[in-house]
Amino acid sequence: MWIEKFLPESFSPYIYLMRLDRPIGIWLLLIPALWSITLASGGAMNVNFYHIFLFVIGAIIMRGAGCVVNDLWDRDLDKLVERTKNRPIASGAVSTKAGLLFLATLLLIGLIILLQFNLVTVILGCLVVPLIISYPLMKRITWWPQAFLGLTFNFGALMGWSAITGEITAPAILLYIGGIFWTLGYDTIYAHQDKEDDAMAGIKSTALKFGKYSKLWVSIFYTLSILLILFANILTDGLGLASALIIIPALHFAWQIYKWEQDNQSSSLYIFKLNQITGLLILLCFAI
Repeated sequence: MWIEKFLPESFSPYIYLMRLDRPIGIWLLLIPALWSITLASGGAMNVNFYHIFLFVIGAIIMRGAGCVVNDLWDRDLDKLVERTKNRPIASGAVSTKAGLLFLATLLLIGLIILLQFNLVTVILGCLVVPLIISYPLMKRITWWPQAFLGLTFNFGALMGWSAITGEITAPAILLYIGGIFWTLGYDTIYAHQDKEDDAMAGIKSTALKFGKYSKLWVSIFYTLSILLILFANILTDGLGLASALIIIPALHFAWQIYKWEQDNQSSSLYIFKLNQITGLLILLCFAI
């Protein structure tokens, strides 16, 4: 793996702590921001690539910070789940104190990046920090932690829009809510990997709440997501080619539901990862 090949051994636990070996989380955090930037700019030809660069670096840093926060809160719970028991903090490879110092460093870098934008975007970036810090607690107190992840993970839809326009208007709000439903769908699928361990550890999730009806619920979430995203595009660009092309990611959502075997861990992980493609298909519609 490239982590061991190119970096000093002492760096490896922190790379794994940021989940840089699993970039799907970076993509799912970044894509809603790319939607907003592209749609607010009027297509790919008008995009400010300096803004894109800042959001890419910001997504890497803040996704990493979110993972550190999650692992600090869950260091005892992670030991009880087969898939997470070897995470750096849970396994002792990174101490709690070192994790906190690393988190502070990441947040400082994130702040430096954030300050390159206008005031509205800076305010939005500050507002999302409490959500990042409190998200890992949600699995202890609600059956809907996936909804809280959606609120957190899709802030880029608001920030990308404000970075271009200096304000938040209806299309940005529709993209944000559409992104929340998207996250509800894909993270419910993801949670099906751990539902047996989660039940024994007392961890709540929509996968456990919906049970055998999960496919129905994910279908509803995906449908609401694509409709809200379509409406955001119509408000911005009218009933043009981009609106017609939304049928392509919609069909990709339908294919995910058809192929997903909700009691199969490998299938759940595979379908979850396919959402990178769905998000990029939506981005392609806006780019055109």
